[in-house]
Amino acid sequence: MKIQRTILAALLATCGVATAQAPSESPAAPPKPRPAPPCVAAEYRQFDFWIGDWDVFTTDGKLAGTNRIEAVLNGCVLHEHWLGGKLAGESFNAWDGRRKQWHQTWVDAAGNVLLLDGRFDGNAMTLSDAGMPGGTSGRPINEIIWTPNADGSVRQHWRTSTDGGKTWKSLFDGRYVRAARPQPAAPAPSGRN
Repeated sequence: MKIQRTILAALLATCGVATAQAPSESPAAPPKPRPAPPCVAAEYRQFDFWIGDWDVFTTDGKLAGTNRIEAVLNGCVLHEHWLGGKLAGESFNAWDGRRKQWHQTWVDAAGNVLLLDGRFDGNAMTLSDAGMPGGTSGRPINEIIWTPNADGSVRQHWRTSTDGGKTWKSLFDGRYVRAARPQPAAPAPSGRN
């Protein structure tokens, strides 16, 4: 009987037909370990204080705009949706584990692109374009600092330097206050500004 089964299995294998092994003939293979979920290291959560729907105010209390920051792509990326005045923009923010730093790519409806790198120091997230390709010769350094406050708000301070970081000029100093309503998505492009 065993010889007939062996001959039949060999004949079927020659014809390209798979055969099932009897349980007693071969042990079951151990299950393959599941891959670790992506983006679970503590560094990926450092900027989570910025997630939410926000009203953003200037230092004199005027509404500068609204912002929605959401975790996307398995929590690996923070996607920002800014709408303020006549300008709509978006950014993608992610921990770059290979380079051991955070990166932001900002784009807006005026055609501006800003690339920033930096770190969270335990108190604030600081991103800058000082070390980006192209150097700083002939262009200002941009530095943006996000600081979570005890009351749940967030301060965003954007400053620039034209002398290599010796002196700084404030471009924007805003306070993010959590909104009671979801923020609207940026309007669809019209083709004109």
